Amino acid sequence: MFGKTMLTGMGAAFVALSSLSGTAVPFSSVIEEAQFMGTTKLGGELYHVQGLVVQPTRIWATSVDNAGRRAWLHEFDRASGKALRRIELTDGARYHPGGISAADGLIWVPVAEMRAASSAVLLGIDAATLEVRRRIAVADHIGCLAVAGGRLVGGNWDSRLLYEIDLESGQTVRIVPNPSDTHFQDMKFDGRHLVAGGNRDWISGTVDWIDWPSGKIVRSLKAGAIGTVRPFGRGGPLTGEGMAIEGRDLYLLPEDGPSRLFHYRLES
Repeated sequence: MFGKTMLTGMGAAFVALSSLSGTAVPFSSVIEEAQFMGTTKLGGELYHVQGLVVQPTRIWATSVDNAGRRAWLHEFDRASGKALRRIELTDGARYHPGGISAADGLIWVPVAEMRAASSAVLLGIDAATLEVRRRIAVADHIGCLAVAGGRLVGGNWDSRLLYEIDLESGQTVRIVPNPSDTHFQDMKFDGRHLVAGGNRDWISGTVDWIDWPSGKIVRSLKAGAIGTVRPFGRGGPLTGEGMAIEGRDLYLLPEDGPSRLFHYRLES
């Protein structure tokens, strides 16, 4: 864990934080209405990070090996960041594992073709055994997934559309336009709200709270970026990839491997 430097709101745009190699790297740590609490190094081999789940003793992340066209789900110890297990999820032409969520002992991962208007399979993976317990096919690219109350909600390419899927039948209940201009990369249910994070461009993004099922945005926080942004480096918008939320605690995984888990505390 890095130091506990606190930054509030949009007031301070840049701080210096030691990178994994020990070199000082400036980054825009700003999350509107939030305090920066520190980072945790994640071990093992991560490629281009896609999704994040934070549990009491575990951290789960997905990453895509673009060069090898392979999809991965990774498990880490939450206290130490040590890599524990990983499983390959590549499914033929489908090798893009998106934003993920967890419920009832399953980690839900969408694995899609790397193109818009294509196809995806939604996998329910047993967190204890890493066996695939459920498979739901969707005739579109699904890049992020939230689960709660017998429903899955998935965003397609750039999350322009949100799919609501009945968990028992696997059937799509409805498809609605994204009420935000943000390209959601990861999303979670927090009570009746769908909390979704993503990028607007290479250097900024938002975290949005969406009332569900009405689809009305009730809160939106602006976010900055970390390090040299893609495609030139391994950083990018803080909300551009993995995101998880526990009450007022917001966790982000904005870097390709080697990665750090960024912890923020919302002011309210």
